[in-house]
Amino acid sequence: MVLLYIEYLFIFLLGLCIGSFLNCTIYRLEQEKKITGRSFCPHCKHMLSWKDLFPIFSFLFLRGKCRYCRKKIGIQYPLVELAAGLIFLLVFMFQVSSFNFQEIMQLCFMLYVLSSMIVIFVYDLKHYLIPDKVLIPAIVVGVIYRVFEFFAFSSPIGGYLLAAIIASGFFFVIFVISRGQWIGFGDVKLAVLMGLALGMPYVLVALFLAFFFGAIIGVIMLALEKKSLKSQICFGPFLILGTFITMFWGLQLLNWYLNLFLI
Repeated sequence: MVLLYIEYLFIFLLGLCIGSFLNCTIYRLEQEKKITGRSFCPHCKHMLSWKDLFPIFSFLFLRGKCRYCRKKIGIQYPLVELAAGLIFLLVFMFQVSSFNFQEIMQLCFMLYVLSSMIVIFVYDLKHYLIPDKVLIPAIVVGVIYRVFEFFAFSSPIGGYLLAAIIASGFFFVIFVISRGQWIGFGDVKLAVLMGLALGMPYVLVALFLAFFFGAIIGVIMLALEKKSLKSQICFGPFLILGTFITMFWGLQLLNWYLNLFLI
């Protein structure tokens, strides 16, 4: 039991570190800079030392300010780090049971996809744009992994390809009908990644959750007069939120939904 808790702590700390890298990726995508290179303060451009780079802890120790220029560090940084740590921990708890080769490969794939989705979530929320530099490589990796899984472990691939086609096809029809007014083409491509990650029928659960949460937030925004009916609300974060929830509790939600109608 103690060893299990040590494993949980390790994977959580790993997630925090990856979250710090994801923050760096988001910032450098915004600034159109290379992802490689030492970290620096976005305000004064001072290179950060090792003691400034402890995820969450450095933020708390410095009270949310840069050590050198004393300007505030955005709350995005600790939130992304914490989210990555918790998501890594949940993936490990839900996906790993015996540490065989197939489970390890599945774990690495899911951690990569979810890390990419965290970047997409934040970037789309801030800029109403899904970055192809993150999404397209994730789709390519998804296709390669599912093909590899099919040949190496004889795992079914049809459900994942069908999910990618159905989900993206659904959004493509909406995109064409609305001429890009209701959703962007980035959502069409994001649906491909959702299908490759979730498969059938779980991608349908994720889509339902995305529209459910999107409708709730939309109504709240209208009630608070923050948005008009013609205003754009980015849908990518809702698709990713639906994917996250479905990945961990999709089976329970699907069983609950089916039992609701059977009873």
